[in-house]
Amino acid sequence: MKPATRIESPVSTAKPALNPDTLNQLIGQMVNDLGSAVSGALVVLGDELGIYTALAEVGPATSEQLAKKTKLHERQLREWLSAQTASGYVSYDAPNDAFFLTPEQVAVFADRSSPAAMTGGFYAISAIYHDTSLVAESFRTGAGLPWGKHHSCLFCGIERFFRPGYQANINEKWIPALEGVQQKLTAGTLVADIGCGHGASTLIMAKAFPKSQFYGFDLHPASIESANSHAREHQITNAHFSMASAKDFPGSDYGFVTVFDALHDMGDPIGAASHVKRSLQSDGTFMVVEPLAGDSLAENINPVGRVYYGFSAMICTPGSLSQEVGLALGAQAGERRLKEVLSAGGFTRVRRAAETPFNMILEARP
Repeated sequence: MKPATRIESPVSTAKPALNPDTLNQLIGQMVNDLGSAVSGALVVLGDELGIYTALAEVGPATSEQLAKKTKLHERQLREWLSAQTASGYVSYDAPNDAFFLTPEQVAVFADRSSPAAMTGGFYAISAIYHDTSLVAESFRTGAGLPWGKHHSCLFCGIERFFRPGYQANINEKWIPALEGVQQKLTAGTLVADIGCGHGASTLIMAKAFPKSQFYGFDLHPASIESANSHAREHQITNAHFSMASAKDFPGSDYGFVTVFDALHDMGDPIGAASHVKRSLQSDGTFMVVEPLAGDSLAENINPVGRVYYGFSAMICTPGSLSQEVGLALGAQAGERRLKEVLSAGGFTRVRRAAETPFNMILEARP
């Protein structure tokens, strides 16, 4: 008798059915994101060419009038204006065929001193696109990508992106929220600002507290050069900048040490915290400003988290991995994880002293 033939069940190769409503929602999001992505380049272009500031000065203007003001080619300028209008970045008076900026649009695009200024972020994003192949190699190897290897647009872009928020908050809200620090700075003390970049945070504090001496440290030579140049330009003589890492910056007996949006970028933030603790006076304060985040991915699925995770994947995490230890906290580490790092570095008292929609401010004491 022949053995029974075994019949295999056919493996289904059919694709899952698409939900048209869900698909259309995702396509709509992608169309919006495509518009946002190309608009970023237009924002950088408009900022470099001075179009926003010119439009803010001249008021409602036709493309011809604005072309005369800016000395730019009218046809290309009109296309830029049309694209910006479609994005909601520029306003349009259809009956008079005139373009203008609302006060809110001026605050975001044309006023560099405004707390709402946002154009710097697009410069940083332009660097991300430029460096995609470098980050891709880091994904393949795990070797990371050092901060200084990024396109130069990143460094000035980050400074411009963060400076308005620092200007509005450091001296007015964050330092006053710390125990006894404002009084100490007013009387005069030594301050170290770690990962100072172009020196925006250091100079904002130094200008407000002339009796204190401020020392900014960073690993990036070009940033230190820019920081010293800014100090000379603004004639701020109590701010000094030099190259050093967070684990070996010189000096001791500091009354106040700060790190602005940089602890998560460090390869060894625990080692950095340990060095900060050793450099502080016994009653000194370590202020850590970090991106606002919850303690889990689920808590950070929101527009702010989207921005920070994006920057973190392209800049912060590869940057940390390129350094010693490479802890790679990421820009959305969250308060619990940051407190663990500070505690491991020897700080026994850590609290959230203040926050904004974009930042959390932690006060750490020995």
